[in-house]
Amino acid sequence: MSNERFASVWDALEDTPADAEHMKLRSALMRALKDHIARTGMSQAQAATRFGVTPPRISDLLRGKIHRFGLETLVKLAARAGLHVEMHVREAV
Repeated sequence: MSNERFASVWDALEDTPADAEHMKLRSALMRALKDHIARTGMSQAQAATRFGVTPPRISDLLRGKIHRFGLETLVKLAARAGLHVEMHVREAV
């Protein structure tokens, strides 16, 4: 059994560093959207209307179904939610 340590669960689960970075970005956006919905007190129906999607799509978001959301979709949802998305790039550690 290995005692290997990872900086992120995605580093442990994904096959490549590139895949891990992609999943980190997607999960961060999903968390931000979920937090925004909770902070503003929006219902799923209200969030769906604001984000331009169906209520089941918001349910998928709130339940963390990351495989159902691509990075581009999540950026669009964040913009529709009134959130500003920034990207910072740095050397890998």
